[in-house]
Amino acid sequence: MKRHILSRLAVPALALAVIAVVPQAQPAAATGLAPVSVSYGLPHGGTVKGQFLSYNDFHGAIDPPAGSGAAVNGTPAGGVEYLATWLKRLRAEGRADGRSTLTVGAGDLIGATPLVSAAFHDEPTIELMNEVGLQVSSVGNHEFDEGVDELIRMQRGGCHPVDGCQDGDGFRGAKFTYLAANTISKKTKLPILPPIDIKIVNGVPVGFVGMTLEGTPGIVNPAGIKNVTFADEVETANKWGNVLKLLGVKAQVLLVHEGGGQSTNADPSGCAGFSGPIVPIVAGLNPEFRLVVSGHTHRFYSCTLPTRDGTQAVVTSAGSNGQLITDIDYTLDKRTRKFGAITAKNVIVENGVRNPNGTWQVDAAGAFVKNPATVDPKAKKVADKYRTAVAPIANRVVGQITGDIVRDAKPNGEMPLGDVIADAQLAYTRTSAGAQLALMNPGGVRASLAYAPSGAEAPGAVTYGEAFTVQPFNNLVVTQTFTGAQIKNVLEQQFVGFGGQTTQRILQPSAGLTYTYSTSAAPGSKISNLALNGTAIDPAATYRVTTNDFLANGGDGFTNLSQGTDRTTAPGFDIDAFTAHLGAGAPVAPGLANRITVGA
Repeated sequence: MKRHILSRLAVPALALAVIAVVPQAQPAAATGLAPVSVSYGLPHGGTVKGQFLSYNDFHGAIDPPAGSGAAVNGTPAGGVEYLATWLKRLRAEGRADGRSTLTVGAGDLIGATPLVSAAFHDEPTIELMNEVGLQVSSVGNHEFDEGVDELIRMQRGGCHPVDGCQDGDGFRGAKFTYLAANTISKKTKLPILPPIDIKIVNGVPVGFVGMTLEGTPGIVNPAGIKNVTFADEVETANKWGNVLKLLGVKAQVLLVHEGGGQSTNADPSGCAGFSGPIVPIVAGLNPEFRLVVSGHTHRFYSCTLPTRDGTQAVVTSAGSNGQLITDIDYTLDKRTRKFGAITAKNVIVENGVRNPNGTWQVDAAGAFVKNPATVDPKAKKVADKYRTAVAPIANRVVGQITGDIVRDAKPNGEMPLGDVIADAQLAYTRTSAGAQLALMNPGGVRASLAYAPSGAEAPGAVTYGEAFTVQPFNNLVVTQTFTGAQIKNVLEQQFVGFGGQTTQRILQPSAGLTYTYSTSAAPGSKISNLALNGTAIDPAATYRVTTNDFLANGGDGFTNLSQGTDRTTAPGFDIDAFTAHLGAGAPVAPGLANRITVGA
């Protein structure tokens, strides 16, 4: 214990002292993929056995996910009291096998959260992560949703500067360590939170480097991160990995909020047709990084990928919303202090009740029946405290829908729910700000709306809590003036290669806005037949355009949306526009997702 404490205290000071002199490795090209399970040769001095349990992109999913997201490949899963139970079960299995367990995360634990967490500035999620035994996690992009200062409060504790301590018993902050190696203060030129952590596993040190994706500035509100920069993932990992090596730590784990995905989602522990940004990141890593716990893409996988010298690293992700736990067994060579072998699999956090024939029980409304035998009482007690506090707000019915309204994109990039949200923002600002059209970012549509009830409400009724889960960011609703030519450039910026855009994102259009985009045309020339209510958009005329302030400030790479004039801000937030639309009259039908046409 003493050795562990001393190592934790010594690392930050020594690391910062030596960082300037550490040479940087250069990335190498990725090679082929292989199923996960790696042995690094015979041990030279005996072995130590250990276990990592990891998850990522929890997003405050305290309640079990509902609707189309309630199951993983048909198995009902998720909910924090079930996550706690499965973590305890897996730790017990590791202990029975002589393994010491560490529980780690890869970011987005908070942010984009349901009302039960968001109403209390995500203090409930942090408290529950403490309860389930999380020990160290990287930050993710959503940790910055309320800005850098609020993230630091999540780590250190203390009451919210505006709302105070709403639950009446204070907020002590995270017992686990948030790592933010590549989030650099412009003032100090140092990471805003620790870049590395060291744990001692039966006498052998294991080092962690944690970070978010370098592209975080493009996907969070710029206002909250104006005093920091985000450094390259490979350069940062190797820099701090070299520091760990200088400290004698040769078994290294990268916790990184960036990922990839399989070409099929059939196997939660598979690696079929794997690709994504994590591949070149791993290809540039020092060979001491033999385990990479990743996230961000909300996809599940267990892969092996080559590092810069060809050494295979195990790369994992547990999907999202606490529905999976990655169970990683490993050995450490006592003499070399390196990983000797690593295996990994994803375990479903089952929460349902099986029928004798192996199917899952459902209630009269078609929702999965939850299994009380798999509830962790301590986690449930914490969660119930916040569920009770938020219930009067969350359970209030705000509107009606005629059927499921999903966030799944059609081949043209439109979402039925995206259309509805754009329509809501247009309606909210048409009279007050003269809005003529609205655009919604697809990443801001966080969940589908289910026709089936999630609680005591009638089928088709939408509660405030359900609506907030769809729109959880409390973005402002902004209307600006653009010329027709500028609107076309905004739409051209949906595609890679125009205006600095690096990721294709199809904005969700309000009713009356129609256009065609060509998949084969050059960047900057993809948009044609641009019209509003059947009349061609005049490049020289001006139009009033509504978006949320995330987009209006240039978020998601839409820098052209920051060039509007005569900006006005509607009262309230985007959730207010959404709930007003849902309750404005007749039940709302799913959008037809037919406003965009795809050409060759």
